[in-house]
Amino acid sequence: MRKIFALFILSLLFVQCKKEDAKEQALDIKKSVNLSIERFDVKYAQATPATLPKLKAEYPFLFPSQFPDTLWTNKLKDKYFIELNKEVKKQFPNTTQLEDDIEMLVSRIKYYFPEEKTPRVITLINEVLLDKKALYTNDFIFISLDCYLGNKHPFYDVFAAYQKQNLVKEQILPDLVTNFGYRKVIPSQDKTLLGEMIYFGKIQYLKDVLLPTISDAVKIGYTTTQYKWCEENEAQIWSYLIENKLLYDNNIKNYQRFIEDAPFTKFYEAIDRESPGRVGQWVGWQIVKSYMDNNDISVEKLLKMEPLEIFNNSKYKPKK
Repeated sequence: MRKIFALFILSLLFVQCKKEDAKEQALDIKKSVNLSIERFDVKYAQATPATLPKLKAEYPFLFPSQFPDTLWTNKLKDKYFIELNKEVKKQFPNTTQLEDDIEMLVSRIKYYFPEEKTPRVITLINEVLLDKKALYTNDFIFISLDCYLGNKHPFYDVFAAYQKQNLVKEQILPDLVTNFGYRKVIPSQDKTLLGEMIYFGKIQYLKDVLLPTISDAVKIGYTTTQYKWCEENEAQIWSYLIENKLLYDNNIKNYQRFIEDAPFTKFYEAIDRESPGRVGQWVGWQIVKSYMDNNDISVEKLLKMEPLEIFNNSKYKPKK
Protein backbone atom coordinates (compact mmCIF):
# COMPACT_ATOMS: atom_id res chain seq x y z
CA MET A 1 0.00 0.00 0.00
CA ARG A 2 2.83 2.37 0.86
CA LYS A 3 4.47 1.64 -2.49
CA ILE A 4 1.24 2.41 -4.38
CA PHE A 5 0.79 5.61 -2.40
CA ALA A 6 4.39 6.64 -3.12
CA LEU A 7 3.94 6.02 -6.83
CA PHE A 8 0.74 8.09 -6.74
CA ILE A 9 2.58 11.00 -5.10
CA LEU A 10 5.41 10.75 -7.61
CA SER A 11 2.94 10.84 -10.50
CA LEU A 12 1.33 13.95 -9.04
CA LEU A 13 4.71 15.60 -8.65
CA PHE A 14 5.61 14.68 -12.23
CA VAL A 15 2.46 16.29 -13.57
CA GLN A 16 2.97 19.39 -11.41
CA CYS A 17 6.60 19.71 -12.51
CA LYS A 18 5.55 19.29 -16.14
CA LYS A 19 3.06 22.14 -15.76
CA GLU A 20 5.68 24.36 -14.14
CA ASP A 21 8.30 23.47 -16.76
CA ALA A 22 5.94 24.37 -19.61
CA LYS A 23 5.07 27.68 -17.98
CA GLU A 24 8.68 28.52 -17.18
CA GLN A 25 9.76 27.61 -20.71
CA ALA A 26 7.18 29.99 -22.18
CA LEU A 27 8.28 32.77 -19.84
CA ASP A 28 11.98 32.10 -20.40
CA ILE A 29 11.90 32.65 -24.17
CA LYS A 30 13.99 35.69 -25.03
CA LYS A 31 13.13 38.40 -27.50
CA SER A 32 14.75 37.51 -30.81
CA VAL A 33 13.28 40.03 -33.28
CA ASN A 34 13.21 43.78 -33.69
CA LEU A 35 10.12 45.25 -35.32
CA SER A 36 8.94 48.70 -36.25
CA ILE A 37 5.21 49.33 -36.38
CA GLU A 38 4.32 51.12 -39.60
CA ARG A 39 1.55 53.64 -38.92
CA PHE A 40 -0.24 53.42 -42.24
CA ASP A 41 -3.30 54.95 -40.55
CA VAL A 42 -1.33 58.14 -39.88
CA LYS A 43 0.37 58.24 -43.29
CA TYR A 44 -2.93 57.79 -45.12
CA ALA A 45 -4.71 60.42 -43.04
CA GLN A 46 -1.99 62.91 -44.00
CA ALA A 47 -2.04 62.03 -47.72
CA THR A 48 -3.00 64.44 -50.47
CA PRO A 49 -3.76 63.85 -54.15
CA ALA A 50 -0.13 64.78 -54.83
CA THR A 51 1.39 62.37 -52.28
CA LEU A 52 -1.06 59.49 -52.78
CA PRO A 53 0.94 57.83 -55.63
CA LYS A 54 3.99 57.54 -53.38
CA LEU A 55 1.90 56.00 -50.60
CA LYS A 56 0.36 53.55 -53.06
CA ALA A 57 3.83 52.52 -54.23
CA GLU A 58 4.84 51.85 -50.61
CA TYR A 59 1.67 49.90 -49.76
CA PRO A 60 0.32 48.49 -53.05
CA PHE A 61 -1.43 45.63 -51.22
CA LEU A 62 -3.67 48.16 -49.43
CA PHE A 63 -4.86 49.84 -52.62
CA PRO A 64 -6.73 47.35 -54.86
CA SER A 65 -5.98 48.25 -58.47
CA GLN A 66 -9.64 48.05 -59.55
CA PHE A 67 -10.47 51.19 -57.56
CA PRO A 68 -9.67 54.70 -58.88
CA ASP A 69 -7.62 57.23 -56.91
CA THR A 70 -10.73 59.35 -56.39
CA LEU A 71 -12.09 56.67 -54.05
CA TRP A 72 -9.09 57.08 -51.75
CA THR A 73 -8.99 60.88 -51.90
CA ASN A 74 -12.74 61.15 -51.30
CA LYS A 75 -12.46 58.94 -48.23
CA LEU A 76 -9.99 61.41 -46.75
CA LYS A 77 -12.78 64.02 -46.80
CA ASP A 78 -15.38 61.74 -45.22
CA LYS A 79 -16.48 63.10 -41.82
CA TYR A 80 -16.80 59.68 -40.20
CA PHE A 81 -13.35 58.64 -41.40
CA ILE A 82 -11.86 61.91 -40.12
CA GLU A 83 -13.46 61.37 -36.70
CA LEU A 84 -12.16 57.81 -36.55
CA ASN A 85 -8.64 59.06 -37.18
CA LYS A 86 -8.96 61.66 -34.43
CA GLU A 87 -10.10 59.06 -31.91
CA VAL A 88 -7.36 56.63 -32.91
CA LYS A 89 -4.74 59.35 -32.39
CA LYS A 90 -6.15 59.98 -28.90
CA GLN A 91 -6.10 56.33 -27.90
CA PHE A 92 -2.85 55.47 -29.66
CA PRO A 93 -0.62 58.58 -29.62
CA ASN A 94 2.30 56.17 -29.86
CA THR A 95 2.72 52.42 -30.23
CA THR A 96 5.89 51.91 -28.19
CA GLN A 97 4.39 49.39 -25.76
CA LEU A 98 2.44 47.64 -28.49
CA GLU A 99 5.61 47.30 -30.54
CA ASP A 100 7.43 45.75 -27.59
CA ASP A 101 4.55 43.33 -26.95
CA ILE A 102 4.39 42.25 -30.59
CA GLU A 103 8.16 41.74 -30.71
CA MET A 104 7.81 39.32 -27.79
CA LEU A 105 4.84 37.58 -29.40
CA VAL A 106 6.66 37.12 -32.71
CA SER A 107 9.75 35.89 -30.85
CA ARG A 108 7.67 33.21 -29.14
CA ILE A 109 6.00 32.26 -32.41
CA LYS A 110 9.37 31.85 -34.12
CA TYR A 111 10.59 29.74 -31.19
CA TYR A 112 7.72 27.26 -31.55
CA PHE A 113 7.36 27.63 -35.32
CA PRO A 114 10.86 28.35 -36.73
CA GLU A 115 9.55 28.34 -40.30
CA GLU A 116 7.54 31.51 -39.64
CA LYS A 117 8.83 34.74 -41.19
CA THR A 118 9.31 37.98 -39.31
CA PRO A 119 6.27 39.96 -40.49
CA ARG A 120 5.83 43.61 -41.30
CA VAL A 121 3.51 45.17 -38.73
CA ILE A 122 1.07 47.72 -40.09
CA THR A 123 -1.65 49.66 -38.29
CA LEU A 124 -4.65 50.94 -40.19
CA ILE A 125 -8.28 51.99 -39.92
CA ASN A 126 -10.87 49.65 -41.43
CA GLU A 127 -13.99 51.57 -40.36
CA VAL A 128 -14.71 49.11 -37.52
CA LEU A 129 -15.01 45.85 -39.45
CA LEU A 130 -15.04 43.42 -36.53
CA ASP A 131 -14.09 40.35 -38.56
CA LYS A 132 -10.87 42.06 -39.65
CA LYS A 133 -9.69 43.53 -36.36
CA ALA A 134 -6.30 41.82 -36.31
CA LEU A 135 -4.74 39.66 -39.03
CA TYR A 136 -1.56 37.58 -38.84
CA THR A 137 -0.60 36.39 -42.32
CA ASN A 138 2.57 34.76 -43.62
CA ASP A 139 4.14 38.15 -44.28
CA PHE A 140 2.12 40.77 -42.42
CA ILE A 141 0.47 41.70 -39.17
CA PHE A 142 -2.41 44.10 -39.72
CA ILE A 143 -4.02 45.81 -36.73
CA SER A 144 -7.13 47.94 -37.19
CA LEU A 145 -6.72 50.38 -34.33
CA ASP A 146 -10.25 51.76 -34.72
CA CYS A 147 -11.49 48.40 -33.38
CA TYR A 148 -9.71 48.90 -30.04
CA LEU A 149 -10.86 52.31 -28.79
CA GLY A 150 -12.46 51.00 -25.58
CA ASN A 151 -15.75 49.19 -25.04
CA LYS A 152 -17.59 52.34 -23.93
CA HIS A 153 -16.64 54.41 -26.96
CA PRO A 154 -19.70 56.00 -28.62
CA PHE A 155 -18.56 54.73 -32.04
CA TYR A 156 -19.49 51.26 -30.80
CA ASP A 157 -23.04 52.04 -29.69
CA VAL A 158 -24.41 50.16 -32.70
CA PHE A 159 -22.95 46.89 -31.39
CA ALA A 160 -24.37 44.51 -28.79
CA ALA A 161 -22.75 44.47 -25.34
CA TYR A 162 -21.01 41.12 -25.92
CA GLN A 163 -19.44 42.52 -29.10
CA LYS A 164 -18.33 45.78 -27.50
CA GLN A 165 -16.79 43.92 -24.57
CA ASN A 166 -13.61 43.06 -26.46
CA LEU A 167 -13.11 46.27 -28.44
CA VAL A 168 -10.27 47.17 -26.09
CA LYS A 169 -6.52 47.38 -26.64
CA GLU A 170 -5.94 44.46 -24.26
CA GLN A 171 -7.47 42.20 -26.91
CA ILE A 172 -5.01 43.05 -29.68
CA LEU A 173 -2.56 40.25 -28.85
CA PRO A 174 -5.21 37.57 -28.16
CA ASP A 175 -6.93 38.51 -31.44
CA LEU A 176 -3.63 38.19 -33.31
CA VAL A 177 -3.00 34.73 -31.84
CA THR A 178 -6.54 33.65 -32.73
CA ASN A 179 -5.97 34.68 -36.32
CA PHE A 180 -2.54 33.03 -36.34
CA GLY A 181 -4.19 29.89 -34.96
CA TYR A 182 -6.57 29.72 -37.89
CA ARG A 183 -3.49 29.11 -40.06
CA LYS A 184 -1.78 26.66 -37.75
CA VAL A 185 -4.56 24.53 -36.31
CA ILE A 186 -5.54 21.91 -38.86
CA PRO A 187 -9.33 21.66 -39.13
CA SER A 188 -10.62 18.19 -38.40
CA GLN A 189 -13.07 16.22 -40.49
CA ASP A 190 -14.83 15.57 -37.20
CA LYS A 191 -17.62 18.14 -37.16
CA THR A 192 -19.18 16.93 -33.95
CA LEU A 193 -19.58 19.35 -31.07
CA LEU A 194 -16.59 17.71 -29.36
CA GLY A 195 -14.51 18.17 -32.51
CA GLU A 196 -15.36 21.88 -32.67
CA MET A 197 -14.73 22.31 -28.94
CA ILE A 198 -11.26 20.83 -29.22
CA TYR A 199 -10.48 22.78 -32.41
CA PHE A 200 -11.03 26.05 -30.56
CA GLY A 201 -9.44 24.58 -27.45
CA LYS A 202 -6.22 24.20 -29.44
CA ILE A 203 -6.35 27.86 -30.47
CA GLN A 204 -6.89 28.86 -26.85
CA TYR A 205 -3.97 26.66 -25.80
CA LEU A 206 -1.80 28.51 -28.30
CA LYS A 207 -2.52 31.62 -26.24
CA ASP A 208 -1.25 29.83 -23.12
CA VAL A 209 2.00 29.17 -24.96
CA LEU A 210 2.37 32.47 -26.81
CA LEU A 211 0.86 34.85 -24.26
CA PRO A 212 1.93 33.38 -20.89
CA THR A 213 1.71 36.67 -18.99
CA ILE A 214 -1.88 37.44 -19.98
CA SER A 215 -4.75 36.30 -17.74
CA ASP A 216 -6.92 33.39 -18.85
CA ALA A 217 -9.99 35.63 -18.83
CA VAL A 218 -8.40 38.09 -21.26
CA LYS A 219 -7.10 35.26 -23.46
CA ILE A 220 -10.63 34.04 -24.16
CA GLY A 221 -12.21 37.49 -24.07
CA TYR A 222 -14.25 37.06 -20.88
CA THR A 223 -14.71 39.37 -17.96
CA THR A 224 -13.38 38.09 -14.64
CA THR A 225 -16.97 37.35 -13.60
CA GLN A 226 -17.68 35.36 -16.78
CA TYR A 227 -14.52 33.32 -16.38
CA LYS A 228 -15.33 32.59 -12.75
CA TRP A 229 -18.83 31.44 -13.79
CA CYS A 230 -17.28 28.84 -16.12
CA GLU A 231 -14.94 27.60 -13.39
CA GLU A 232 -17.74 27.33 -10.84
CA ASN A 233 -20.11 25.57 -13.25
CA GLU A 234 -17.64 23.34 -15.10
CA ALA A 235 -19.05 20.10 -13.69
CA GLN A 236 -22.64 21.12 -14.43
CA ILE A 237 -21.75 22.15 -17.99
CA TRP A 238 -20.04 18.81 -18.61
CA SER A 239 -22.94 16.86 -17.12
CA TYR A 240 -25.36 18.72 -19.36
CA LEU A 241 -23.35 17.85 -22.49
CA ILE A 242 -23.09 14.19 -21.47
CA GLU A 243 -26.70 13.74 -20.35
CA ASN A 244 -28.05 15.30 -23.53
CA LYS A 245 -25.67 13.25 -25.71
CA LEU A 246 -24.30 16.34 -27.43
CA LEU A 247 -20.57 15.58 -27.61
CA TYR A 248 -20.77 13.35 -30.70
CA ASP A 249 -23.71 15.13 -32.30
CA ASN A 250 -22.91 17.04 -35.51
CA ASN A 251 -26.06 19.19 -35.61
CA ILE A 252 -25.05 22.71 -36.72
CA LYS A 253 -27.32 24.13 -34.02
CA ASN A 254 -24.89 22.88 -31.40
CA TYR A 255 -22.16 25.03 -32.97
CA GLN A 256 -24.46 28.03 -32.77
CA ARG A 257 -25.42 27.26 -29.18
CA PHE A 258 -22.01 26.50 -27.66
CA ILE A 259 -19.23 27.72 -29.96
CA GLU A 260 -20.24 30.91 -31.75
CA ASP A 261 -19.77 34.31 -30.16
CA ALA A 262 -23.04 35.27 -28.50
CA PRO A 263 -24.40 37.16 -25.48
CA PHE A 264 -24.82 33.84 -23.65
CA THR A 265 -24.69 30.09 -24.20
CA LYS A 266 -27.98 28.39 -25.03
CA PHE A 267 -28.54 25.55 -22.58
CA TYR A 268 -32.27 26.31 -22.80
CA GLU A 269 -32.34 26.48 -19.02
CA ALA A 270 -32.57 29.15 -16.34
CA ILE A 271 -28.78 29.54 -16.22
CA ASP A 272 -28.58 30.79 -19.80
CA ARG A 273 -28.61 34.50 -18.94
CA GLU A 274 -25.87 34.00 -16.34
CA SER A 275 -23.53 32.24 -18.75
CA PRO A 276 -21.12 33.86 -21.20
CA GLY A 277 -21.13 32.86 -24.86
CA ARG A 278 -18.68 30.31 -26.31
CA VAL A 279 -18.75 28.03 -23.27
CA GLY A 280 -18.01 25.12 -25.64
CA GLN A 281 -14.72 26.77 -26.55
CA TRP A 282 -13.87 27.18 -22.88
CA VAL A 283 -14.51 23.50 -22.12
CA GLY A 284 -12.52 22.46 -25.20
CA TRP A 285 -9.64 24.53 -23.84
CA GLN A 286 -9.78 22.69 -20.52
CA ILE A 287 -9.68 19.33 -22.34
CA VAL A 288 -6.65 20.37 -24.38
CA LYS A 289 -4.86 21.70 -21.29
CA SER A 290 -5.56 18.43 -19.50
CA TYR A 291 -4.16 16.51 -22.47
CA MET A 292 -0.97 18.57 -22.52
CA ASP A 293 -0.56 18.22 -18.75
CA ASN A 294 -0.75 14.44 -19.05
CA ASN A 295 1.17 13.81 -22.25
CA ASP A 296 4.67 14.66 -23.44
CA ILE A 297 4.08 16.12 -26.88
CA SER A 298 5.12 19.19 -28.83
CA VAL A 299 2.77 22.09 -29.49
CA GLU A 300 3.20 21.67 -33.24
CA LYS A 301 2.13 18.00 -33.08
CA LEU A 302 -0.82 18.84 -30.83
CA LEU A 303 -2.22 21.20 -33.46
CA LYS A 304 -2.31 18.38 -36.03
CA MET A 305 -3.93 15.74 -33.84
CA GLU A 306 -7.48 14.50 -34.23
CA PRO A 307 -9.92 15.67 -31.54
CA LEU A 308 -10.94 12.17 -30.47
CA GLU A 309 -7.33 11.13 -29.84
CA ILE A 310 -6.83 14.22 -27.68
CA PHE A 311 -10.04 13.64 -25.74
CA ASN A 312 -9.46 9.92 -25.17
CA ASN A 313 -5.99 10.57 -23.76
CA SER A 314 -6.69 13.81 -21.93
CA LYS A 315 -7.83 12.32 -18.59
CA TYR A 316 -10.11 15.31 -18.45
CA LYS A 317 -12.22 15.57 -15.32
CA PRO A 318 -14.24 18.72 -14.70
CA LYS A 319 -13.62 20.42 -11.38
CA LYS A 320 -16.53 20.16 -8.97
